[in-house]
Amino acid sequence: MSLYKRDKTWWTDFSVNGQRYRESLDTTDWREAQRLEKEKISEAQQGKLVPSSQQFSRLAFSEAADRYLDDRRAHLASRSIVTEQERLKPLRAFFGATALNRISADSIRQYITHRKKAGLSNRTVNMEVGCLSRVLKRAKRWHLVADELKPLPERRDIGRALTHEEKIRLVKMAASKPEWQVARLAMTLALNTTMRGCELKGLVWRDMDFLERTLTIRHSKTAAGERVIPLNADAMAAILELRERAKAFGGIEPQHYVFPTCEGYTSPDPTRPMHDWRSAWRSLTRAIQCPVCGQLQNPGAKCANEECGADISKVTSSTASLRFHDLRHHAITELAESLASDQTIMSIAGHVSPRMLAHYSHVRLENRRRALDTLSSRSSTGSHVTIHVTKGKSDGSVPPQVIEKYGGADETRTRDLLRDRQAF
Repeated sequence: MSLYKRDKTWWTDFSVNGQRYRESLDTTDWREAQRLEKEKISEAQQGKLVPSSQQFSRLAFSEAADRYLDDRRAHLASRSIVTEQERLKPLRAFFGATALNRISADSIRQYITHRKKAGLSNRTVNMEVGCLSRVLKRAKRWHLVADELKPLPERRDIGRALTHEEKIRLVKMAASKPEWQVARLAMTLALNTTMRGCELKGLVWRDMDFLERTLTIRHSKTAAGERVIPLNADAMAAILELRERAKAFGGIEPQHYVFPTCEGYTSPDPTRPMHDWRSAWRSLTRAIQCPVCGQLQNPGAKCANEECGADISKVTSSTASLRFHDLRHHAITELAESLASDQTIMSIAGHVSPRMLAHYSHVRLENRRRALDTLSSRSSTGSHVTIHVTKGKSDGSVPPQVIEKYGGADETRTRDLLRDRQAF
């Protein structure tokens, strides 16, 4: 351990566990240098300091970002790598040739201010700073600034569910134009399987079991998202329509994508997944009908029908702000309203956050309250509600008490329920 001067600035040179550390203390005061040296030794013992033999922290940000991406490729999906590259673009433009060990809390705050002035949302800025933090952690520099930086406040909504009228309108609207076919089929599957957009894009034909009427999600946002989903009639019809579509361009091999890319090709390329259906989705959700002539069109000042020319500047679609991911929330809401248990919801939808489950539990409570309100209205008319509730129905269905007795949230008791159903 030693302190020495270089151009009037104190430097430290010491070793911990065989690793040599040599750094500038950025001070001309000897007593201050002694204090800083002790802090550096403590950080080195805790693994928070990069040895002098490792030059990553001295790299310019652009070069360090390249190395960071190379390290991440083995651990992330290709789509996640593309996302990281997109988040690094504005960081490269701002920090550029700045060495990682020169990036301070003040310079990061300046970056945040710069991005907010450009009109970026808080969530986007937070994700970019998160990417910066991972690069700095690689250089063991993030802990030096982490305590001085707080994430920007974000919206904490968990998504919206459609009203019954909005859902019917959206389904009918999607079927009105052939160019919305892919968006319509993706929407149908999302509404009937709770699948995320990334899960839909990653589907290949070997994931389908046409005999069992199921699909298997092998790659998802989280490990809990890997699951097997049974297909109802609407979902199965959508899969069969996609199958017929794929036959037209020879895309039905097991390794071919269910939603193949069409970008830059005269016909879909089944060996590559679709990037997104954003344009079709925006057109679909924002489309309006002229209140005078009824013509379907994009929002505008006047009706696109020259013979009509009505003022439609105030006509908007109730689904204009609907995100594709909201379809997943709507599907989970409908599951909750059907009194499906938390275990059932999670087995179908994969990972569901505790906050989201709490929201859906409230949905179930309101649904039960409405059901009990109907009993109250029946009793006021003189009906024998008690007898109707406690006795089994003549069609042989299982009374609620039996389901409760054997565990309504436990789907492993199916055989017991069937046996008791026969007894009734």
